Amino acid sequence: MIRLGELQKLYIERFTDFGAYLTDAAETASDEKHEGDKNEILLPKKQIPEFAEIGDPIKVFIYRDSSDRLISTVNKPYLLLHQAAVLKCRDVNKVGAFLDMGLERDLLLPYHEQTYKVKEGDEVLVAMYIDKSDRLAATMKVYEYLSTDHSYKANDEVEGVVYQISRNFGAFVAVDNKYSGLVPAREFNGEAKPGDIVRARVTGVKEDGKLDLSLKKKAYLQLDDDGEKILDLLKENGGEFPFTDKADPEKIREVCQMSKGAFKRAVGHLMKRGLVSITEEKIVLLKK
Repeated sequence: MIRLGELQKLYIERFTDFGAYLTDAAETASDEKHEGDKNEILLPKKQIPEFAEIGDPIKVFIYRDSSDRLISTVNKPYLLLHQAAVLKCRDVNKVGAFLDMGLERDLLLPYHEQTYKVKEGDEVLVAMYIDKSDRLAATMKVYEYLSTDHSYKANDEVEGVVYQISRNFGAFVAVDNKYSGLVPAREFNGEAKPGDIVRARVTGVKEDGKLDLSLKKKAYLQLDDDGEKILDLLKENGGEFPFTDKADPEKIREVCQMSKGAFKRAVGHLMKRGLVSITEEKIVLLKK
């Protein structure tokens, strides 16, 4: 059976002036069968390997050409059916965005499959599926296409694309563009938006293989980063900052992108180093 959107091994059935017809069985024109009895697909002439003969196996990808006919290619696309990858948008029109998938024809990302508006030149994480018209298409709703077959463990450093943000659940991340990860809401302070590439730390692996992530380092490493952030805020505000350890947690999260606990630890660390002092109303950068 010839399968749309997949790489598969087919066999040369016969040659024509414009290419070779392939079949999914190792049968040749010498077999006593009518052509109509066979499931054939065209491989364009320019892609036929040198010295190829009838009956030879060829690994090809199956898609549809500009006339909506099934066709094969020896070129490998950037993603296969039910896989996810980051693709670049080449063009946008009234039906959606057209993504470069590494072949002669681009992959359509319909508007109803976009989770945010895609513009020409954007690089977006998508998965490939077959639509109701039996055509290959792309979707940014990749959750169900991500794998859990990985070897990551707690405290590993990973990189991925944020593809969805939920107030209740947190930030969904496609680790290595293919593994399912989540920064829980309690750990996510709005540091990233959909489409951003982030580095994260694995905090746990669920029984089903999904990754729990944090965009923060371990506490003792995070202190310096949070402290530097507070020092930068002080410098930007003339050496004073109208926050104390009694400030509203949501205000701290909004302005400093850290939890109140992380804020208090970082300020305490800066005080021990003699870099800041704290009054009842504000934090002051010491001229030191």
